[in-house]
Amino acid sequence: MAEAQLIISLRDIARSYSLGGEIIYALRSITLDIYKNEYVALMGPSGSGKSTLMNVLGCLDTPSAGEYVLNGTSVANMNDNELAAVRNKEIGFVFQTFNLLPRSTALENVMLPLVYAGLNRTERQKRAEHSLEQVGLKDRMHHRPNELSGGQRQRVAIARALVNDPAIILADEPTGNLDSRTSIEIMGMFETIHQAGNTIIVVTHEEDIARHAHRIVRLKDGLIESDMPNAEIQRALAK
Repeated sequence: MAEAQLIISLRDIARSYSLGGEIIYALRSITLDIYKNEYVALMGPSGSGKSTLMNVLGCLDTPSAGEYVLNGTSVANMNDNELAAVRNKEIGFVFQTFNLLPRSTALENVMLPLVYAGLNRTERQKRAEHSLEQVGLKDRMHHRPNELSGGQRQRVAIARALVNDPAIILADEPTGNLDSRTSIEIMGMFETIHQAGNTIIVVTHEEDIARHAHRIVRLKDGLIESDMPNAEIQRALAK
């Protein structure tokens, strides 16, 4: 791939914690490149480091060592305000627990990131409505989360992640609270988003969820165990 398309570059990333006088190494030495419009699954069992890596990628946590370059800019050199701006504009987050405000409507939840982006209410509403239409919730905009199914709530979360047109969609166990049929629908939605040009990184411990990604990075004990194209997807695309 062309160097100009490089969107994430990690070099020897490590993350350690002090716990009761003992040093815990969540990440030991991670070197990873992710390119624009890739669809990557970060896989591994509990304790493999995948959640810590997701937090580093999402600028929610700072590595203890190594270099993280996002869209050509070193994250280490960013102050708190710059990191907050990156999280709001460059990265759209989708969480297992949806993280929706319970007393706000779907529309209000999706509008929220645009408040921090400084847009006026008319523009916020227009963009949020468009984002909800993209995920098939045009007729559910004024419903609160408790009036929506689990799948619909996750669609609201995806609409919120898309509303700022971020460079990267970062999804942490996005189907963890959903049944099998709804999980397939949500992963189909990620494929549509990917086809529209977004870079998608899905963190999961489930093989059937990882199979939707075009590239699978497996972690173990804070290290990358393997980094391979998804052979099933490659064969399907070759037909």
